[in-house]
Amino acid sequence: MQEAIDTVRAEVAALHAELTRYGLVSWTGGNISARVPGAELFVIKPSGVSYDDLAPDNMILCDLDGNVIPGTPGSDRSPSSDTAAHAYVYRNMPHVGGVVHTHSTYATAWAARAEPIPCVITGMADEFGGEIPVGPFAIIGDDSIGRGIVATLDGHRSRAVLMQNHGVFTIGKDAKDAVKAAVMCEDVARTVHISRQLGELVPIAPERIDSLFDRYQNVYGQAPQGVLT
Repeated sequence: MQEAIDTVRAEVAALHAELTRYGLVSWTGGNISARVPGAELFVIKPSGVSYDDLAPDNMILCDLDGNVIPGTPGSDRSPSSDTAAHAYVYRNMPHVGGVVHTHSTYATAWAARAEPIPCVITGMADEFGGEIPVGPFAIIGDDSIGRGIVATLDGHRSRAVLMQNHGVFTIGKDAKDAVKAAVMCEDVARTVHISRQLGELVPIAPERIDSLFDRYQNVYGQAPQGVLT
């Protein structure tokens, strides 16, 4: 179990560099967490710490109620202010292994308008299986945001939600998958915004979205080692 915790600590610390690499965060805003496989635990970044100072030993280990595990590395620090939201997602969406939060510019602009991002490009159909929905306005500090995330994404193919007047939350099978969703969410938010400045958007037919999503999720990419196709 300790090996699993150490692995997740290292992964979460390293993945925060992807948020700065892709310009998804400013200053100390945003966060990544990951579930520890085989345990009722997750790892999340500390609150208000510079991205340059993040390291495996200052990642914070929490239980699924969002309580910091005492006596563990980083337990002397306060966890992210979004910890309760992450914990709620893990408790209520057992298939989720990673959660990411950003205030990336274009996606957050859509959130400020409380407007879903319509599915008008094939890459969006591939990755999100339709529009990126808007979740309710919620106050930071308790599990209100988590409740909004779960209520919006439960049964939805999108792995991203635009929380009204706030920012973006994404989920994934693991933390890297959730980071990918955050990167792609900002990418499509920017492209669709620019397209709308040029004129009327042209939607993709629902059956085409279904086909694109199925191909990307089940056919695209390399087959696992040892599997012949």
